Amino acid sequence: MKRILLVRHCDALGQHKDSPLTKKGLQQAYELARLLERQSFSIDHIICSPYLRSVESIRPFANRMNISIKTDERLKERVLSEEPVDDWLEILEESFQNYQLKLPGGESSNDAFLRANELLDECMTNATNENFLLVTHGNLLTLMLKKFHADVGFQDWKNLSNPDVYVVQRIGGEYMVERLWEEPNQW
Repeated sequence: MKRILLVRHCDALGQHKDSPLTKKGLQQAYELARLLERQSFSIDHIICSPYLRSVESIRPFANRMNISIKTDERLKERVLSEEPVDDWLEILEESFQNYQLKLPGGESSNDAFLRANELLDECMTNATNENFLLVTHGNLLTLMLKKFHADVGFQDWKNLSNPDVYVVQRIGGEYMVERLWEEPNQW
C-alpha cells in the first residue's frame, strides 16, 4: 500500500531559510523520530525542504534508520511576498480563497500547489518505493493536504502544530488522511 507522510518542521528560531530549531524544536525532533519509528511500516525515502529547520527536524529519524535525506526545492515554504506585509495573516487567509492571489515577489497558492503536486505525483507513481516521508512547512503542507481533501483551508493551517505529521494512504479508490502527531504534555 502506497503511503506518503507529510511532516511540518519542528519549532524554529525564525522564518529565514537558515533558521535553526529552538531547544524545544530539537526535543521535538527526537520525539518525532520516536513516533515515526513506532509506525507499522518502514520509510523508504525521505525528501525534505532545503531549509535548515526542516532538515534538522528529520535528521534524528534519518540517522537512526540510516536513510539519506534528499532535499528538494519543491518543498520549500511558499513566499507570500518579498516585501513587508503588515496584514499578512489577512492576506494569507485571502490566498486560501483566491488561489491566484500573488503579491510582489511572492508565489500564489496555485503556483505553490503546482510545484508540490508535481512531487506528490512522482511519489504516488513511483514503482520502486512504497512509503515516502516529505518534510516541509505549514503553508505548503496545508496546500498539499488540499489535494486529498478539497475542503482543507486557512483554518486547517491555523490548527497545525510544529511539528505536525499526516499520513496519506490510498485505500480502494479513495485517499485517507490521518493526523499522527499529538503534542506531548511535557512542552
